[in-house]
Amino acid sequence: MTGKTLVHPDGRTVSLLDSGTDDQGDYLLVQHTIVKQGPMNGPHWHPVLQETFTVQEGLMRFVIDGEETIVEQGGQARILPTQIHQFWNVSKDRLIALHEIRPPGQHWNMFELVHKLECEGKLNNKGIPSNPLWLGAAWRVMDGYLAGPPRILQTAVLGGLARLADLLKYRV
Repeated sequence: MTGKTLVHPDGRTVSLLDSGTDDQGDYLLVQHTIVKQGPMNGPHWHPVLQETFTVQEGLMRFVIDGEETIVEQGGQARILPTQIHQFWNVSKDRLIALHEIRPPGQHWNMFELVHKLECEGKLNNKGIPSNPLWLGAAWRVMDGYLAGPPRILQTAVLGGLARLADLLKYRV
């Protein structure tokens, strides 16, 4: 799959640069090119994943466990497991950022699913699946939890939708 690039209708891209195992374990390395200012996701957290972003061009804003940081070209932000985080493109023009995920979990599947749903017009204006079954499928591949609703509630409701979506063959 290395070398695959997902091109979204708004022009942003997610490119799979590398994946594998090194002395630190399994990893996934992607490059995001974002052409619009604004949020790239909502606040969430991962129980196991560690993410490192390296800004290659532009500016990226992070809020990690309530602390705001602006990362410039050449800078990095690291997000550890269980840290609630959200990030934005605050560049005047485009943002290009390397994104390393350890372990990779289902992250590439998440990028592919979001791409599919966006290209098919199945996301609302906030980037959330309109169909509850697609919402469940997306929740399953995010390898984490939304900030706010209790984990047990998300597991019951969104996990239940994910299981139903799987039974009904909602897949990339």
